[in-house]
Amino acid sequence: RGLTGVIHPSITSLTHLTHLNLSHNSLLGSLPDDLFSSLSSLQVIDLSFNRLIDHLPPPSNKISQLQVLNLSSNFFNGKIPSSILVPSVSIFNVSNNSFSGSIPIDNDSNHTSLTFLDLSYNKLNDTIPPGIGLCSKLQVFRAGFNSLSGSLPDQIFNLADLRQLSLPVNSLTGPINDGIMNLTNLQTLELFSNQFSGPIPSQIGNLSRLENLLLHINNLTGPLPLSLANSTKLSALNLRVNNLTGDLSSFNFSPLQRLTTLDLGNNNFTGELPKSLYSCKSLTAIRLANNQLTGQISPEIVALESLAYFSISTNNLTNAAGAFRILKGCKNLTTLVLSKNFLFEPVPDDESLGDPDGFQSLRVFALGGCQFTGQVPTWLGKLKNLQALDLSFNLITGSLPGWLASLPNLFYIDLSNNLLQGGFPNDLCGMPVLTSKEASDKVDSSHLELPVFVKPKNASDQQYNRLSNLPPAIYLSNNSLNGSIPIEIGRLKFIHVLDLSHNKFSGSIPDQISNLTNLEKLDLSYNNLSGEIPASLKEGLHFLSSFSVAYNDLRGLVPSGGQFDTFTISSFEGNPGLCGPPTVHRTCPQPLSPAAGPRSNSHRKLLTGLIVAIGYCIGFGFGFGFGYKQNFIVI
Repeated sequence: RGLTGVIHPSITSLTHLTHLNLSHNSLLGSLPDDLFSSLSSLQVIDLSFNRLIDHLPPPSNKISQLQVLNLSSNFFNGKIPSSILVPSVSIFNVSNNSFSGSIPIDNDSNHTSLTFLDLSYNKLNDTIPPGIGLCSKLQVFRAGFNSLSGSLPDQIFNLADLRQLSLPVNSLTGPINDGIMNLTNLQTLELFSNQFSGPIPSQIGNLSRLENLLLHINNLTGPLPLSLANSTKLSALNLRVNNLTGDLSSFNFSPLQRLTTLDLGNNNFTGELPKSLYSCKSLTAIRLANNQLTGQISPEIVALESLAYFSISTNNLTNAAGAFRILKGCKNLTTLVLSKNFLFEPVPDDESLGDPDGFQSLRVFALGGCQFTGQVPTWLGKLKNLQALDLSFNLITGSLPGWLASLPNLFYIDLSNNLLQGGFPNDLCGMPVLTSKEASDKVDSSHLELPVFVKPKNASDQQYNRLSNLPPAIYLSNNSLNGSIPIEIGRLKFIHVLDLSHNKFSGSIPDQISNLTNLEKLDLSYNNLSGEIPASLKEGLHFLSSFSVAYNDLRGLVPSGGQFDTFTISSFEGNPGLCGPPTVHRTCPQPLSPAAGPRSNSHRKLLTGLIVAIGYCIGFGFGFGFGYKQNFIVI
């Protein structure tokens, strides 16, 4: 009802109250101290989705009729008193608070009425008590996103009625015990982002009611259990980021006709793409990235008419031209990630790929790290729904195509680390999503079937569950682009990242860059830019958190104030003509004599060139073996 303010203590005068529901308001403060002791007739308390704070008031044995207690989505803290979980309670939900300490279940308590227990999104930091096994009617147990440690107690496998066991994002260890086979009613098993080790129980397929099996981001080993094929109700199977092995093509996926999401990425599976997978007609998302799969994409994949998300990056696939011709037959593909495959093949340039029966539904197209040769294919200009294009870390030649601006929804371009030449086309400064608020607001904000990950330089993977969270960006670093940076670049008002580093751009830094008021990262380092750093940048770029003009030919006073006071000397080094903090020159020196200037500059440029060349050789030489610095959509 939009209520604000506190819960007044006078509410405790309603001594015959049986149901109290104040959920989904904006109530503040703490609960009245005698709330539980005074309202002894309460059967239902629902205070969820408010802004309530502080510890829970001490309960009393008078609340013996309480059946439902929902305090979720508030700001309560402290320990959860075990006495509040009285024997009559069947639903207990305190999720999304800041409770600490232990799970409020004693090993000798009687909780035979409890069917629903949700403690997720708190700060609980103990082990799972064995007493959980005494909650004989428990159907839902959630305690994810805490700091729980230890192993799963054997007593938890006594809960024969359990439908959902959800303990993700904790620090749980040990194996997944074979005792889990006793949970024959289990529909959802969520144990992801823990430290579980050992094999997946070989007979896990005996859990015939299982619909969601989410064990990703653990230390699981061994093969995919063949018995999983018996879990014919399985809808989501996610085993990503483990150490699973075996020939994936030997597993029979055919019985899993309800499977909609399959994620086996970041393991050590070998073999070819399993043909049995193409009979799972309900599949909408497949990720097999970062394995050791070989061979080619089969034409049979077009049988998956609902397939929207397909990621098979970082494997050993061949025949890119054939793969593209086949995949364009998957009419509903919106996300296609093929990065780090097809090494040193020509980039497919068949114009029919852009036909109305081609990739017209694509929103994300990632082809980074393939070492493709050739030029940016013109058929990409026909993919009017494309929003993110990654062609980084290839061997693409030719000029930077201005026709990319004709794609009405494109807001993320990565053509870094290629062999592009020529200038920055003025047309590219007119990309609709980066210049128009109306177009920017239309970026799809729906959830992706599976998240995409971007590997930014010098950072860990960043996960994006919605395309609208991907930063609007143009990455063009490490090419041979030249000429001046056009003043029209100031039209890109909705761009967040502009990286033109390691090119041959010359001339001055356009003052119009100060119009890019949403810019968070600007990298112009390692070019041939001259003149001064425009003072206007400090006035307009209030969100700028990363900035570099290192190793150019800039001169004059470094702007001070605003975001510029947060940048270190590394943002400006390699420009002997710059002065003032944070450079080593506190005051601007007198201009160099005409005779001294060119010599000093040529010496610096030679030294810079050697540094860049050595760095590039080191990065390239070790890259494929050990993971080079990269910035592309990978999995």
